[in-house]
Amino acid sequence: MVKVLILRTAGTNCDYETEWVCKLAGAHPSRIHIREITSGRKNILDFDVLIIPGGFSYGDDLGAGKVLANELMLKCYEQIEKFREKKRPIIGICNGFQVLVKGKMLPFWNKSTASLVWNDSGRFEDRWVYLRVERSKSPFFKNLPEIIRFPVAHAEGKFVVKSNYVLEKIEKDKQIVLRYVDASGESASYPYNPNGSIGNIAGVCDETGLVVGMMPHPERAVVGIHPPDWYRRVERETYFYGYKFFTNVIEYCS
Repeated sequence: MVKVLILRTAGTNCDYETEWVCKLAGAHPSRIHIREITSGRKNILDFDVLIIPGGFSYGDDLGAGKVLANELMLKCYEQIEKFREKKRPIIGICNGFQVLVKGKMLPFWNKSTASLVWNDSGRFEDRWVYLRVERSKSPFFKNLPEIIRFPVAHAEGKFVVKSNYVLEKIEKDKQIVLRYVDASGESASYPYNPNGSIGNIAGVCDETGLVVGMMPHPERAVVGIHPPDWYRRVERETYFYGYKFFTNVIEYCS
């Protein structure tokens, strides 16, 4: 059975939802505190998937995800690097995405080329959004429709890059996995793009396609009654788009 490490710390608040969907997808998840890793009592390499879930790690006191990113890079870098070299998935959702970007794991390994900063609105944005699934090198979005819906809940979700070269490279190398769009699938500004991300980017992967980060929450879009308009839907699916994303991750490891 695929073993999933769901990394948590003070302020993490999406670990239970992530654990639930991983079980639903047929995996064996474990919610493990970062101190278990840094103390040596647990080893990241004993797992098949590493997920850094959403929340507000360490209160985002020094910037969203920054403290946990530093902790991982200073104390767990060797384990994480070997984990990636073994081609095991690393998934960052919302705060987890912020951790991966600020820990120089996305969009390029061990390079600081992007960040996630305050939303253009200057406030916390909490709503369901439309997303276009891009033709990326990540295997975790296969068999999903072109337009999907996930909820967002963040204040620092605006994806920015250091230069136009970085944007052009991730476009060319198919490292953009999700974009914010309107209901028709066209690029649109606020509120469809909830944060003002450059290129309407909602999620990216690294050069291998196996390290993936996104601001929207797939673990909150798992079953048919999760979307806010479920009661009005003519066809009420048993499972929603988030479930398929997690089953793709688990199937890859299987």
